[in-house]
Amino acid sequence: MEPMTYTLPQAPKRPVVLLTGFGAFGGSPVNPSWLAVQALSGRQIAGHRLLAKQLPTEFGQSLHQLQRCLQQYRPALVICVGQASGRRALSLERVAINLNDAHMADNAGKQPIDCPVLEDGPPAYFSTLPLKAMLTQMKNEGLAAELSLSAGSYVCNQVFYGLMHVLATQKIFKCSHGGFIHVPYLPEQGEPNMPLKDMVRGLQIAIRCALSEQSK
Repeated sequence: MEPMTYTLPQAPKRPVVLLTGFGAFGGSPVNPSWLAVQALSGRQIAGHRLLAKQLPTEFGQSLHQLQRCLQQYRPALVICVGQASGRRALSLERVAINLNDAHMADNAGKQPIDCPVLEDGPPAYFSTLPLKAMLTQMKNEGLAAELSLSAGSYVCNQVFYGLMHVLATQKIFKCSHGGFIHVPYLPEQGEPNMPLKDMVRGLQIAIRCALSEQSK
């Protein structure tokens, strides 16, 4: 992960919530993380404009694109979303670790093993989202949701770690919050799964809850 250099662009007139999802990978023609955030792009919640951007499922390049988006939009809230096979619920990730250890090659053919996301970076970063409040609200709405202590060691974790490093170290983001949510497969991808509409509804709840907590 390369250091970020900011040119301090003018802040957007309306505060932005940045949502990111990934492009398809692993032989699947779709990635529910992108479909879910794309469905929310352009909407407004609590006076904030929702903006969705797709990241490539590639080590390095995904972080570069995320950094450009952070610099351009200077979001008040960032929620990165990824697909996690084998999970039955919306997984609210608590911690990102400073480790890339890929079980399979990414879309660029790269497969880092036992490499840090950031040389000399801290071992881990914690999400700054109100995860337990989000979990409670999701469950109250009848959605399958859980807290997770592992975002893995693939591209999702790298993006999560990179995001939290920027929010923790760049002064222009001292009031911004962020974190990562994993979503299950779509029904057409296999078992276990979740309908897209439930993923979208869960993300809406997460955004509302996070913005409500930030305003206190």
